[in-house]
Amino acid sequence: MTTHNTLIVPAFDFVQGDSPILVSMPHSGLNLTAEVQAGLTDQAKKLPDTDWFIPELYEFLEPLGVGFIKANYSRYVIDLNRPYDDKPLYTTKTTGLFPDILFEDSPVFVDGKAPTDEHKAFCKDHIWKPYHDTIEKELARLKAKFGYVILFDAHSIAAEVPMLFDGTLPDFNWGTNEGKSCDQALANVVTQVLRPNYTQILNGRFKGGYITRHFGQPESHIHAIQLELSQATYLNDELAKQSVYQLDEMKLPFIQQQLREVIEACQHLSL
Repeated sequence: MTTHNTLIVPAFDFVQGDSPILVSMPHSGLNLTAEVQAGLTDQAKKLPDTDWFIPELYEFLEPLGVGFIKANYSRYVIDLNRPYDDKPLYTTKTTGLFPDILFEDSPVFVDGKAPTDEHKAFCKDHIWKPYHDTIEKELARLKAKFGYVILFDAHSIAAEVPMLFDGTLPDFNWGTNEGKSCDQALANVVTQVLRPNYTQILNGRFKGGYITRHFGQPESHIHAIQLELSQATYLNDELAKQSVYQLDEMKLPFIQQQLREVIEACQHLSL
């Protein structure tokens, strides 16, 4: 039986800025296609692996004149931070272009109800390609205007994910593909602006996904860096343990101010 593929909302939202920075939010989407929604397990329906509230955390971007692109569909529909050909990015256990396991190592889909190849092809052409094409065009525009451009790939993840890593993550996990995706000056400025009450690591468990690795070409004055932010810095911890995701209003102003200072530091950097 052929499934009629449609998108209920646009693949992404894009706001053009007037600064040499573009912020990408590939995992913040909450929408599902009908075919994906019909096949999800009860646990997957809670969308536990979402980069929760990333647009809210970065709501200061537009007033600063910084452009951003924000995915509208869940990574369970298609993971925008994986390559089009789905070649593995990591030697350790991970999820692919079309995730079939949750970070807790249980199935995304009920047995026999995973999306069809036709649906996957549709998502590649109507979600993945437009998202990446928009990034490419905007980076080219900003580079032509400013002489260089910074792609800031904004993510978040639970502080503890045993399937992916041991122990507890630092608060800020910076990735520059071991220094290959940006000039060292960018890594220096984002790590130096962080306040001492937040912990951080550069190129630890998270070194940058496909977006950072693909677009980061410092030799061509295109600099990319990924931030994997621990959700312990802004979510209500007790509710998160119950797969209920809410902002912690006590933590929120502090993390927003810190993120704003990071972006402003990038704005003042000339590469």
